[in-house]
Amino acid sequence: MKYVLKTDKSSTTIIIRLMVGIVFLSEGVQKFMFAEQLGVGRFAKIGLPGPEFLGPFVGSCEMICGALVLLGLLTRFAAIPLLCIMLVAMATTKANILVGEGFWAMMHASRTDWAMLLGSLFLLIRGGGRWSIDRKINSRWKS
Repeated sequence: MKYVLKTDKSSTTIIIRLMVGIVFLSEGVQKFMFAEQLGVGRFAKIGLPGPEFLGPFVGSCEMICGALVLLGLLTRFAAIPLLCIMLVAMATTKANILVGEGFWAMMHASRTDWAMLLGSLFLLIRGGGRWSIDRKINSRWKS
């Protein structure tokens, strides 16, 4: 558990946390608000199995993990499901663009996906940073 809370002293990590947390929290909420376009309906359209389960499940993971990232609480742990979500999203929605329209069209269409994937990877590696609940908890364990 101590490694999960471990983080560096960087004060700029909050910028990555804000970016990743706000986007995932917002996307999760929208999967419920606009289920036919962004949740269950979208998952069915792209052919994912069990869209009635998967839509709300992914939306809930995005909201919970996005909120944890924003708070800097269990940041490394929260980054893992977000990485998985982005890898599946890119594989299921961008591979057909790569095949049909080419590399540059796929890169253009996936620019936000790459930002969220790499932002989540950064948080997995570095933790929540100076202004995180992880850091406050971890510093109490040290004393």
